[in-house]
Formats: sequence, structure tokens, C-alpha cells
Amino acid sequence: MLLRAPYRLLALILFAFFVALTAGAASAAQTLGPVTDDIGVIRILKGAPIQIGAYWVLSGADTALGLDSRRGAEIAFKDIGGKLLGHPIKFNVEDDQCSAEGGQTAATKLAANPQTVVVLGPACSSAATPGAPILWQAGITNICNACSAPALTDPSRKPDYAGFARTIASDKDQGASDAKYIYEVLKAKTLATVHDGSPYAQQLAAVTAANFTKLGGTVVAQEAVAPTDVDMHPLLSDIASKKPDVLYAPVFVAAAAQLLRQSKDTPGLDHTPMIGGGSLAAPDFIEAAGPSVVGFRICYPDVSIDTMGKGYPKFLEEYKKTYGEAPTSGYHANSYDAAMMAIKAIEKVAKADKDGNLFIGKKALRDAVYASKFDGLSGPIGCDAYGQCASFKPAVMEFTSADPKTFAMGKNPKKIWP
Repeated sequence: MLLRAPYRLLALILFAFFVALTAGAASAAQTLGPVTDDIGVIRILKGAPIQIGAYWVLSGADTALGLDSRRGAEIAFKDIGGKLLGHPIKFNVEDDQCSAEGGQTAATKLAANPQTVVVLGPACSSAATPGAPILWQAGITNICNACSAPALTDPSRKPDYAGFARTIASDKDQGASDAKYIYEVLKAKTLATVHDGSPYAQQLAAVTAANFTKLGGTVVAQEAVAPTDVDMHPLLSDIASKKPDVLYAPVFVAAAAQLLRQSKDTPGLDHTPMIGGGSLAAPDFIEAAGPSVVGFRICYPDVSIDTMGKGYPKFLEEYKKTYGEAPTSGYHANSYDAAMMAIKAIEKVAKADKDGNLFIGKKALRDAVYASKFDGLSGPIGCDAYGQCASFKPAVMEFTSADPKTFAMGKNPKKIWP
């Protein structure tokens, strides 16, 4: 039933007091050992491991992206002897399957471990979008090496992402570069785009289309597919009727391979260039696309050896020696830098007590990550106020062989622009 005015006022006052009280309790600083931190402190007993989490795609068609990322971080830990501040490093890695559901599950599992100090990854924006807020709710900083969706580091992002940082450039820059290449180099006047509903593909396609329009081009179609779609002919036939000069489809391996192969036997698109994105820099894409892959181009951050940090050649040799093969994608250097960012931040804020126990403030660690500034393997690292820590270097790469065994960044695919 309704309360009379005086009682309603009393109820509102009591409710306001309760909210203020609980809010104050939630924001109260925690003190453990020699450390006081606004959102919490992790205590690591003498001799116990420093636990670093990670989530990457480690199964399915896009495994190469996550495997390459994982290896980059593993080499970083190896380079410091597997120990940090006298404690062994325990690396807990989850498979996020490059999906929202997988990212949510992986982040939840990592957040449930009270000893998780920091989390690396993922490779996919689809996983980071739900994963990063779950981690930050637990006060865990998330350093991504390959998820490039603009919204993740945009000034308008929600507070849920305040613990997120990345060592890969934003697709805000990638999309502008892609539009420039398509309009100015390919001389295209009309463009059709296809995304797969993922934050990465959807946002990149939208940014590219907007920039293409600004340059003077016309976007004749903006379509979507599901990652599991097999028959692309109806969609491709509809796009063909609009006569685009270029088909731009920054989607993942399975859908991209279907689009590329089927576009070759779609009247009106059989000679139309199709351009993909960085998610396709993998031997699995070559295998899935078959002969159609030869001459296919992807827009990608420049990972040429001459544009990387001075330590990259040595790292590359270590990668080949350790894993018996060349990198499986192009995000290993970014992952190495993400791991080093975490290491440097932990070294900066961790404090030990007289008994040898280690204490790490969660907010202090986040602030140290955001204050990072060093010369990384992927190039200069320096974060802005929203966790964007890498600058963009444009490139377009072209596949030269349909043999998956020939995959090698810089050779197949090889850089053709700029």
C-alpha cells in the first residue's frame, strides 16, 4: 500500500543513508602489510607464485591468433628467468574461443581466483568487450595485445573499462588508413562492406565506410553475415547488383574464406577486389581459402622488421628456436610488450614485508600500467588516459601462395603498401 507523506519522507531518508553507507564501505581503502590501496591489495606469501592470467582464442578456426599471442608472452617471462621479485611466475591461460560467451566465461574464471594479479589478452574484441568489465569489477587490470575495436579505448567508454589497456592500435586509425588505401590507391569510387556482428568487424567496417565517404566515395552496401554462414551466394549476388568497385570484409577466418571463394564464381564480383583485415593473418586462412587466396589483400598494422623495436630480430630467433616454427600470426610482439608492461608495473608498485611476503595494490597497479612508457618490440609504448598504449603504423599485405606451409609475415603475405 502507499505510505503517507511523512513516512515516505522517512523511508527516503533511510534509503539514502543506506546507499551512502554501503557506497562508502565499497569504496573504502584496504590495508594489508605495507600497502594501502583504494580497491584492494593482493598478498603473495613468501615463495608463492605471482599469478598472471590470460585469455586468448586457443581452439577453432582462429587459433593462430591466440597461439601466437600466448607465445609472445611466454617468451617475455622466459627472458626474465621465469621469476619476478624473487617469486616464480604462474601463467594461467584460458581459451575464450574468440566469442562473447567464451570471453565472459574465461574472464569470470580468472576473476574468481583471488591471486590473479593482472590479465593479458585477448586477441579478439568479441571476448574483451564482456571480459574486461568482469575483470575490473574484481579490481584486475586487463592488458590486451590484439583486440582493436575502437570502443574499448574511446573517451566515451563506460567506467567498466577503466582497468583496460592495450598494446595494439585502435581500429579508429586502421579504418581511416583502409579507406585511404581503397580510395586513393585502388581508385575505388564505390564500396561494399561486410561484417560478422563481432565488435571488431562491425566497428572497423563502420569506421572504414565513414572515412571512405568523407574522402568522396559512395558506400553502396553495408551487409552482415554470421561467422558460421556457409552459403554466401545470395548475399554476394545482392552486393554484385550494386556494382561496388571494392568489397571490404574484415571478418574472421571461416566466413572470410567462404566470402572470398564464392565471390570468384558470383557474376559481377568475379573480378572485384576483396579486402580483408588483420584477423586473417594466419596459415589457417590460406588453407580455408585455397587457390583464391593468391592476390588477396589484408589491411594490417605494419609488422615489417624495419618498423619494429630493436630487440625484435633476437626475439624472432628465440621464437623459432622455442616453438620450432615461425610466428603463426602478427601479434606476438604486441603480446610480449603487454607482458613486459605487466612486469614493469608489478615491479614498480609491489612491496615486501620483513617476512618476505609481497603486497600489490590493485589500483596502484592499474595506474602504473597506464603510466607505462618504454621502447617495446612492437614499437614505442605509451598510454593515454583511456589505456590506448600503441600508435598505428599502416600496411597492406598480399598473399602470394596457397600453400599454408609458406605462411610467413612479410613473405606470404608480403607488404605491398606503403
